[in-house]
Amino acid sequence: MSEGRKKRSESLKAAYGTLYTEVSRLLREADPIRLIVIGAPDDEYDPEISTILPRLREAKSPGDVQQMVHEEFVHWFGAETAGPAAHYAGVSDDIWEALNKLLAR
Repeated sequence: MSEGRKKRSESLKAAYGTLYTEVSRLLREADPIRLIVIGAPDDEYDPEISTILPRLREAKSPGDVQQMVHEEFVHWFGAETAGPAAHYAGVSDDIWEALNKLLAR
């Protein structure tokens, strides 16, 4: 991990705390574009997390989260690699659930 990327990650972890950790885990486990399974590092999706987290405050439903997550993957990887939005439904539902659990505290 580059020094700049490491600092950005640490800053986001401080700002978002448990939500950062949970979204990171969920994306890593879902591995929507199959990078982790082919040996990418566990922090492979950290740049995407850095652009997803600030947008989550605008989400009003799991569908909103799905749209946001898909848009960010398209931004970072291109439409062909990101694939269809439907591939992000499961992880987006999980992110929505995690977000709501944290907000309920």
